[in-house]
Amino acid sequence: MRGGAQSHLMRCDDGNYYVVKFQNNPQHRRVLVNELLGTRLARRLGLPTVPVEIVEVSEELIRLTAELAMELARSRVPCQPGLQFGSRYPVDPHRVALHDFLPDEQLREVENLHDFAGMLVFDKWTCNTNGRQTVFFYAGSGSPGQPEWRYEARMIDQGFCFNAGEWSFPDAPLRGLYARNRVYQGVIGMESFAPWIGRLQKQMTEDVLDEYIHEVPSEWYEDDYDALKRLAEQLYRRRARVPDLIVEAKRSNRQPFPNWF
Repeated sequence: MRGGAQSHLMRCDDGNYYVVKFQNNPQHRRVLVNELLGTRLARRLGLPTVPVEIVEVSEELIRLTAELAMELARSRVPCQPGLQFGSRYPVDPHRVALHDFLPDEQLREVENLHDFAGMLVFDKWTCNTNGRQTVFFYAGSGSPGQPEWRYEARMIDQGFCFNAGEWSFPDAPLRGLYARNRVYQGVIGMESFAPWIGRLQKQMTEDVLDEYIHEVPSEWYEDDYDALKRLAEQLYRRRARVPDLIVEAKRSNRQPFPNWF
């Protein structure tokens, strides 16, 4: 698969295809933590992510599959066996096309375009230092131009939440924004973000965060549980900052919200 983590598309024993990130990926081991924790949190906010799983890849499979390797600057090393992160491929890759870009005409037809506002709440909260990654696929029956024809968006790749392997929060006005302002045309004020901000304040309790961090395999954070616990504590404290971070984005030179006056 494309991307700096050199993920691999693999079919798992549940019959589904997963984009699998390995512990020894070139970005950082902690991006597996970020992916699992970030996707679980986004899902709890009601955002359109994809199912994620902890995937076990055996040493034998890696030994017998030459493609399961990491291409480094001066070497090529096998993927590390053990527990990896798996993000379910949103569609059957043999039957349905997946797009990471849609022209403006098709972008207007995306069924859940309003979810980009909610995802910005999430990305500001978690300090996603990468641009918002999204994929689109055709969902429905009929043909183009008919009412049944529509696209849906799924929010993928939470690896650079919490500033990737740094687990810090260097906030900046443009961080977390999707590349095209058109997805924010429905934003008319802070009330457009209210449903997700409300869930963030009410649902992301210390107990919920504690529950989610206990799901993470210890080898993904190299048994440094104190660092993971500090990350959860920072996330809990940051909830109140999100409205101010969104206002900072509004005031930036990019002006991402064309209908918020």
